[in-house]
Amino acid sequence: MTETRTPVVTGGCQCGAVRYAFYVPLENSHVCHCRMCQRATGGVFAALVGSKKADFAWTKGEPAVFASSNLASRAFCRDCGTPLSFAYNTPDARFYVTTGTLDEPEAAPIIIQYGIESRVPWVKFCEDVPAEKTGEDAASAEFFKTMTSNQG
Repeated sequence: MTETRTPVVTGGCQCGAVRYAFYVPLENSHVCHCRMCQRATGGVFAALVGSKKADFAWTKGEPAVFASSNLASRAFCRDCGTPLSFAYNTPDARFYVTTGTLDEPEAAPIIIQYGIESRVPWVKFCEDVPAEKTGEDAASAEFFKTMTSNQG
């Protein structure tokens, strides 16, 4: 099916094999310091931003997908390896892309930090941005209680 909506935000991998678009403004721009995000991106945190899955589309190519746990999946370019997205496997979950893959990443300023229990001590930035530990609230703790990591 051909997309008839006008993209609001676009991005893609470093080699150009995979491109995507969001059709609404992005929400919840954040960094996650958890160990899963560190390993998935190869960095000391993951910078992510997104919206509802219904407002997102892959517009060129199809990424490979890795289920990093029984609760979430991450997409990446099978050609160049660029980490592209993260999403929990729940119907109402937001679909997030890695901020660095946006065509204009400066348009997604960080509003919160997650997973700060795993923040690498020498990472010093956005100290004034609100922060949460993984599973800090009761609903999150209940959700993560069933998580099984598929990372080696």
